[in-house]
Amino acid sequence: MLRPARAPDWRNLGVMLRTGLLVNGLALIALFARNRNWEALPLDAAELSARVEPVLILSLAVLYLLAPFFARLSARSGWSLVALIALCGALAGKALSGWELHEVRGWPLREGLWALLAAFAAMVYFTVQERALGPAIAQARLMALSARIRPHFLFNSLNAVLGIMRDDPRRAERALEELADLFRVLMRENRDLVTLGDELALCRQYMALEALRLGERLRVRWDTDGCPPDARVPPLMLQPLLENAVYHGIEPLDGAGEVSVSVRRAGREVVVDIDNPAPGDAVTHNSGNRMALDNIRERLMLFFDLEAQLEAGERDGHYRVHIRFPYRASA
Repeated sequence: MLRPARAPDWRNLGVMLRTGLLVNGLALIALFARNRNWEALPLDAAELSARVEPVLILSLAVLYLLAPFFARLSARSGWSLVALIALCGALAGKALSGWELHEVRGWPLREGLWALLAAFAAMVYFTVQERALGPAIAQARLMALSARIRPHFLFNSLNAVLGIMRDDPRRAERALEELADLFRVLMRENRDLVTLGDELALCRQYMALEALRLGERLRVRWDTDGCPPDARVPPLMLQPLLENAVYHGIEPLDGAGEVSVSVRRAGREVVVDIDNPAPGDAVTHNSGNRMALDNIRERLMLFFDLEAQLEAGERDGHYRVHIRFPYRASA
């Protein structure tokens, strides 16, 4: 017996689109199953659409409003509530179309059964999808583990610490403590999501160590006044991008270069922009960034579905990574 997974996030655009496609697919199957006259097919389709679409929109609207409540329910309770909402939506749609509650003969049994069938089909679909994505999520976690700092960073950071140990032993001691803290965070077991504040703190530690290594060649501009620190993000979402910005954008330069990091909230979304110089061949630069970008894009898709977006490209001698994802506050 298939054990249902928890109901999905009904405020996720991808979930709503897939639910709409699933329900309309079932309606289309029913249309072709009952239709025996091709000439009457357009009229039957219009009539079926007039019955299905208002109920579907009403049910999705109610699910959207109740989305936070589903997080506190068990899997069976959550899907029972989904079925109840679908059934009530079907009855409300039938009532609005002219059916009266006191008419026993008008009891919309067929509409109710179709609503329950649609809810059951959604439960099966999202449960199977979650089971299928399980290995993918595990692989994404493995990819996050493999997206660690390059070995050259460790060796170069240690050499930088050795270089200032005699002149500034306290700074060298603090750098070693920061390096130990950084690797302690990177080597711990990844959770599903971390707060954006923790991710930025990790990034600041990383860039401080890179600044120790590169000195005045590296300048970092942080624009995080509008950052929501409680927003949830996949672990190691930004650090690999900053590592690439330093490795491909700053190190090849003969002089100094600047990495710009902007994080802000825009309505219900969080927007992240990372800019760095793009010296040399753009093809080589894009090739070096591709692994980190594909890694982060896949994890954003797994955690936020169609609501997340990652774009990257070179323009006017600068390479920019632009990320948008929904604002989901940590509990």
